[in-house]
Amino acid sequence: MGKVVLVTGVARQLGGRFVRRVQRDPGVDRVIAVDAVAPEHDLGEARFVRADIRQSALARILAEHAVDTVVHLDVSGKALGAGGRTTVKETNVIGTMQLLGACQKSPSVRRLVVKSSTSVYGSASRDPAVFTETTPPKSLPSGGFAKDAVEVEGYVRGFARRRPDVAVCVLRFANILGPRPDSPLADYLALPVLPTVFGYDPRLQFVHEDDVVDVLGIAAGEPTRGTLNSGTFNIAGDGVLLLSQCSRRLGKPTVPVPLPAVTWVGSALRTIGMTDFSPEQIRLLTHGRVVSTVQMRETLGFRPKFTTAETFAEYARSQGPGLLPPETVGRAVDRLAELPLPGGAGPRERGAGAVETTDGAR
Repeated sequence: MGKVVLVTGVARQLGGRFVRRVQRDPGVDRVIAVDAVAPEHDLGEARFVRADIRQSALARILAEHAVDTVVHLDVSGKALGAGGRTTVKETNVIGTMQLLGACQKSPSVRRLVVKSSTSVYGSASRDPAVFTETTPPKSLPSGGFAKDAVEVEGYVRGFARRRPDVAVCVLRFANILGPRPDSPLADYLALPVLPTVFGYDPRLQFVHEDDVVDVLGIAAGEPTRGTLNSGTFNIAGDGVLLLSQCSRRLGKPTVPVPLPAVTWVGSALRTIGMTDFSPEQIRLLTHGRVVSTVQMRETLGFRPKFTTAETFAEYARSQGPGLLPPETVGRAVDRLAELPLPGGAGPRERGAGAVETTDGAR
């Protein structure tokens, strides 16, 4: 790992955890923690620099501290504090442009790690069953955080062409969950009753906060023998969960809403401040998204400690009991699954409701 590491977005829990973790690496001399907001959590011995990455101060910071490794975590789908969607977009897109411009001018920078999202693939009815890193989306995201992530990755590819001497690693994370989640999807799952799209039961993948911190450490360090930590990688826990399985494990009832009315429900939830039920999230909760993690294992050499199901279980425990005991919900659904289908057919197939892993999502 480089001797001097600069980390953006340290006011968020994830950024703070990575700053504390990277200081334990014996090859790191100094850690420079950057954010526009002073963090409420401890950063250890890292030097905190209060700076807005949308401004031009980053070039001076890189030069002053001779930074050789930059870990850009200030790419998020949720505002920190009272900021709105405009602030989030400016930080994601303009902030990344400013950071890359500063890195391009800095002769000391040798490694760049960028936090991205699997939302760059979008969510559409014609999507493949499993996305690989090279699969083009059937429908590019038209707005929200997903579009931000697409733009961010575009700027990063341009930077990589201009500075081929810099090792660039882009990590596309699935939905991040854990005891202290910070995402619009986590806010949605925290609702007492989950509105769902009538007739759809999307497949979802999750990655644990601990695994996120671990893989960031791998990406920011020198590659070990037989691995390569430059390029773009999907990061997700093994297996998938259906949204119906998630609601059962949380012990929360669902309210199926016809697709044309979902937008109205989302607007109502945003108005009262319960959650950012954005159009991109509605598409995710309609069509779902599953990505392949073969390159994560075979090229990057990272194996998550938590599966998708185990990650969700950690999140569920942190949320406390729902309106209904999960065991009661599970038994009720199982009894419904055993009822004969109309027309005298046999019991309903339970395989679709028990999806835990897919070979392509390994």
